[in-house]
Amino acid sequence: MIQYIIRKMISIMGIIYVFLDSFLKHETKIIMGNNIDNDFKNMNRRELCRHIENKFNWEKDSFWNLESTQKIRLCCQIARNIISGEEE
Repeated sequence: MIQYIIRKMISIMGIIYVFLDSFLKHETKIIMGNNIDNDFKNMNRRELCRHIENKFNWEKDSFWNLESTQKIRLCCQIARNIISGEEE
């Protein structure tokens, strides 16, 4: 039951976060020493998630609907797989 309550609270906070985040001006030129391509500079949060879904042939909103930590964990694993030359 406690996990359910925590997940619901995080979900509500996530909705508020995404709403507030849409008003922020984010750095798009260079992030951690990496130049960002123009197409990514102009995408909003949902569009960026949709790009990832398309790139990996995932169902629509499957990446968008993941919790933030799950997204980070998944991207870490994919980065490791790419760097080590493994397939997804």
